Amino acid sequence: MPNLKTYQQNDLNSIIKTRMGETKLGEKINLNWQADEVKFVLLGIAEDIGVQVNRGIGGTHTAWESFLNAFLNIQSTKMLSGTEIGIYGCLSFDDLKVNSKSVEIIDNEVVKAISEIVNLGKTLIIIGGGHNNAYPIIKGVSMAKKRAINAINLDAHSDFRIQEGRHSGNGFRYAFVEEFLQKYAIIGLHENYNSQAIINEISQNPAIQFSFWEDIFLREKMTFKEAILQAVDFTKNTPTGIELDLDCVENVLSSAMTPCGISPTQTRQYIYQTATLTDIAYLHICEGATQLATGQASTLTGKLISYLVSDFMKAFNHKGTDYTD
Repeated sequence: MPNLKTYQQNDLNSIIKTRMGETKLGEKINLNWQADEVKFVLLGIAEDIGVQVNRGIGGTHTAWESFLNAFLNIQSTKMLSGTEIGIYGCLSFDDLKVNSKSVEIIDNEVVKAISEIVNLGKTLIIIGGGHNNAYPIIKGVSMAKKRAINAINLDAHSDFRIQEGRHSGNGFRYAFVEEFLQKYAIIGLHENYNSQAIINEISQNPAIQFSFWEDIFLREKMTFKEAILQAVDFTKNTPTGIELDLDCVENVLSSAMTPCGISPTQTRQYIYQTATLTDIAYLHICEGATQLATGQASTLTGKLISYLVSDFMKAFNHKGTDYTD
């Protein structure tokens, strides 16, 4: 796969900051992602083409490396040792032009990688890129499982825009129309950033369930946990992908940053609770950046994603386990 960057131990060693008396996660990670003991497989996507075609700010190609630098340096413990984690690699698309045809090329490459990983029965975690990648991820998982799957998405936007050519705003629409996506639950939509036409359509679609941020935090019609449980109940009994668009998290550097949204702590709760309560198909964290095309930069994005991924793995791995000696 020409666009795939793979990692050797020397690559990881250059990132890991070793310390006497401690073991870092990166020292334990299995570079043979196909090994029997590997449960979780990490896939990076370094692209921002889908975001730019959707008139968003470029920079989402920077999230993966930032995440990896943070993730490899967390502690290896009984809660998460690292031996159950493999790295597939990172798909990078620096040579493509910014248009919807290029997004289709990315789609095809992502589908191949996703299908290969899921066919071996691994739990897939995808980091980086735009939300355009929800479509090939859902398609790849669905093809591998030979059935349509569901998705829960914590997001300010529905990403259910019309099929006008592929971009980051219509991934779920393409997956739904092509029958790879069966049910779609959205948590925390922002009223200011979803058109009336979209709201009307998803309100009338029995395969879509959603909640507004304003109903949760302004009008207090439900709690955040109730919104999560509503989405979990709607998608139960079918493998479900967990989606997180970082543009809904307050002040996180992303293609469509928000000053008012979900807190990082609430985001961790969302990941942990869905991983605990859902028949997981995959985890996809997207739209974040460590540097935007505008020049804005933050070193914290990768660290936040690292927290979220480790929360997901711990919830998935150990329910009710006592980690004390």
